[in-house]
Amino acid sequence: MTIDHLILALKHRFPESRLTTDPMRCFALGTDASFYRLTPKLVVAVETEAELSFLLIQAQLCQVPVTFRAAGTSLSGQAVTDSVLVVLTDEWRGCRIDPLGERVHLQPNLIGADINQRLKPFGRKIGPDPASIGSCKVGGIVANNASGMCCGTRHNSYHTLAGMRIVLADGSIIDSRDPVSIAEFRSTHECFLDKLSELSVDLKANTALAERVRHKYRLKNTTGYGLNALLDFDDPINMLTHLMVGSEGTLGFISEVSLNTVPDWPHRASIMVGFDDLDLCARAVTALRSCPVDAVELLDRRAIESVAHMPGLPDFARQIPPEGGVLLVDVRAEMADALTGHCDQVMATLDHFTEGWRSTGFTRDSLRIAQYWNLRKGTFPAVGAMRATGTTVIIEDVAFPVERLAEGVAALQALFDRHGYTEAIIFGHALEGNLHFVFTQSFEEATEVARYDAFMQDIAEVVAGTLGGSLKAEHGTGRNMAPFVVKEWGADAYGLMKRIKQVFDPAGILNPGVILNDDPKAHIQHLKALPAADPIIDTCIECGFCEPVCPSRDLTLTPRQRITLYRELQRQSRNEGVNPAWQKAFNYQGIDTCAATGLCEVRCPVGINTGELVLSLRKRNNHRFDRLARFLSRHFATLATLVRGGLWTAQGMQRVAGAQRLERYSAAIRRLSGGRTPLWPATTPGAARPVYAPTRQSRPADLDTVVYWAACVTQVMGPALGDGRQPVPAAALSVLRKAGLAVVVPQPTRGLCCGQPFHSKGHVEVAEQQRRELVDELWEVSSGGRFPVLADTSPCSLRVRTQAEARGIQFYDSVDFIDRFLLDRLAIQPEPGRVAVHTTCSVQKQGIEASFQRVLNAVTPQWVQPEGMACCGFAGDKGFSQPELNASSLRHLAGSVGDCLYGISTSRTCEIGLSQHSGLTYFSLFEVLDRQSVHPD
Repeated sequence: MTIDHLILALKHRFPESRLTTDPMRCFALGTDASFYRLTPKLVVAVETEAELSFLLIQAQLCQVPVTFRAAGTSLSGQAVTDSVLVVLTDEWRGCRIDPLGERVHLQPNLIGADINQRLKPFGRKIGPDPASIGSCKVGGIVANNASGMCCGTRHNSYHTLAGMRIVLADGSIIDSRDPVSIAEFRSTHECFLDKLSELSVDLKANTALAERVRHKYRLKNTTGYGLNALLDFDDPINMLTHLMVGSEGTLGFISEVSLNTVPDWPHRASIMVGFDDLDLCARAVTALRSCPVDAVELLDRRAIESVAHMPGLPDFARQIPPEGGVLLVDVRAEMADALTGHCDQVMATLDHFTEGWRSTGFTRDSLRIAQYWNLRKGTFPAVGAMRATGTTVIIEDVAFPVERLAEGVAALQALFDRHGYTEAIIFGHALEGNLHFVFTQSFEEATEVARYDAFMQDIAEVVAGTLGGSLKAEHGTGRNMAPFVVKEWGADAYGLMKRIKQVFDPAGILNPGVILNDDPKAHIQHLKALPAADPIIDTCIECGFCEPVCPSRDLTLTPRQRITLYRELQRQSRNEGVNPAWQKAFNYQGIDTCAATGLCEVRCPVGINTGELVLSLRKRNNHRFDRLARFLSRHFATLATLVRGGLWTAQGMQRVAGAQRLERYSAAIRRLSGGRTPLWPATTPGAARPVYAPTRQSRPADLDTVVYWAACVTQVMGPALGDGRQPVPAAALSVLRKAGLAVVVPQPTRGLCCGQPFHSKGHVEVAEQQRRELVDELWEVSSGGRFPVLADTSPCSLRVRTQAEARGIQFYDSVDFIDRFLLDRLAIQPEPGRVAVHTTCSVQKQGIEASFQRVLNAVTPQWVQPEGMACCGFAGDKGFSQPELNASSLRHLAGSVGDCLYGISTSRTCEIGLSQHSGLTYFSLFEVLDRQSVHPD
């Protein structure tokens, strides 16, 4: 039987919208963070456990392989397939926290950082802390036995596991936390459990192998299956659940997991210590293992050089000899006094080494600590950003016995030089002997593939053979290290692993080729090409860190998928020619439904703004409208007047027909037109009056003067029908007067605009001209930058801020202006009820979130920010022209803010969509501040 038979069977159970066979969509969805490329023939979005069970039963009958995917941030090729790829819908995001937060029960589609945010009120966190925790999901964390900088082996998924619910290859389900489920499973799967017990007996009988297993798991080790489960437990149910940890989807599906949490201490200090040679550095690491430290990170000299341009690097680190290195030590405690004691203990330990090292001393300053750790986190992207176009970045992780750490570093550096990887760097979790090394590799030529193969053969020999280490410490075996499992473990252990696979998956349908692979060349097959496409995105490593903040991630494509497809389209254009169906689909999925707010850049480790690529493509597609754009920009004041007239007319129609009915009518017309006409939401505002103020020349002697630039959107858009709002400029002027500030306003007759409406359509030159004119006017009206300038709309602030500040203008968004100038000037009566908050993309990109939170704490201390809604997707006018983008991004909003009184945002257009999809009225920050403040008497 074939995959076509499977698809036919699944159509009886799944809606076709959750069965993807379109080649372009499969290509995009099949991408993960590894350097392997396989394109699935079918992608199934599973909504329930029953659906998954049905799918596995049918896959068994049809003998079709199945691969599970969570976030696709794994690095070793364990989440790619050319068969069936299973992904999860939002129905798999359940989270239950025990009353004291000491245990958490999780479904697999939750992002790790979101779990920690929910645990924060309890002062707890999950143990694993991988670098990808802001994007990776709990299913992948557990299935890869991920760890990280602080958790070591003690707090990884294996050692914090409290229970698990599993769907096995035969479709059966067991919940190890439920006695009834266990009893039923023992009855129906007695043979299965007996075989696990037999494996345990055989391993324990082989005393030499048993001792080897115990030794291997004193290190970080994710190579092969977790044989320690056969030694650590007598009950085969516990063996089963712990074998699932790190099994990479080859033994079953984890549908829910219970983890014991660990303390998240509030007090923290960090220190950087430089050593003249790595042997001394390694001896210091060994000594620090007896100290109360949370993390000890090692950077070799080449890694230090890769981040020498970043702030915070101490001078002594720049002078470390080639054989030297730096340790970054992190210490945490529940109380400040305890932190002092921990720091003293670390310094006393270091003082035993009389020479050959220097340090910064401990700091508790959060900014300095952030700089130190940004240096550590910046090593990987530093290599990625400097690599040649067409090459990929490979990050491997190995582990050595700590006492052989210096030998390990030296051996790796020698292999880099032998194989010509002169750019390679080493960093890692020294406390566990866990080192990462990063290098760049091209797979375009056979000689380059052969070089990589020879390098990996030598790595396996040195790490697993000579130094007795782990070939995979925390990134999972995947396809990359599968051919070397037998090298590390030996034939007896490898035979046990094969027997484990046979017990769980006798038909071999679960992720074949991953973890166990008898093909000695499997690691150099299906290598991913990264062809040159555009300088904007050529440095992309397809890690997927950008995906959680993308508003179109569940509608069409994520930034990673846009880049993946654009690369493929460029490859096609240079070879067989672009597939017309792919190009047409990409125009909608890749270009039209991209919000282009650039929030992906904030998450990208190499700083790629996929929105810039999309804007360049819009420029190419919309060039025929350049003349119209120039005409409208020259008559912008008239255009604003016409838009006000249109809003006034539309609100009149709302009064007659009803706002909700008009929205339904516009939606029906949009459907009939094939999406060519806009949606008119019921929350669309009416017309606002332009802001006029007496023309006056600010004098150098004037005190307490501010220039207030009301963005064109707030001067055009007023309150919506029946929403109880006031125009944003009216609220802003009221607050400024309460604060006793003199206000200067640029005149609206000038038609000032930051250019954002034109920029978002790809009319870059027109937008830039408008921005220059605006900055010139602000320079003039602020008396040459003498007086601060306040902008009331965050997207416009972001558009202008850098150019204004470069000109010498004191430029502020409403958020940081209120924080710096107004909180101390006003008597604020805080809102006692819960208030929903949307932090706009532009606030995040300006780096003023801390200011926003301070203002919210003063004005609405019971504020809440819904999880997983980084960008609302309204994107200026996308809420009208592509309303499905806004709807998809905010589909969970109403359920998250039902107990809130109202909402707050700092973008007038975002507030349209937020109000539409939440059932609340979203106000501007100035409106709320005006309501909650009075002039201090």
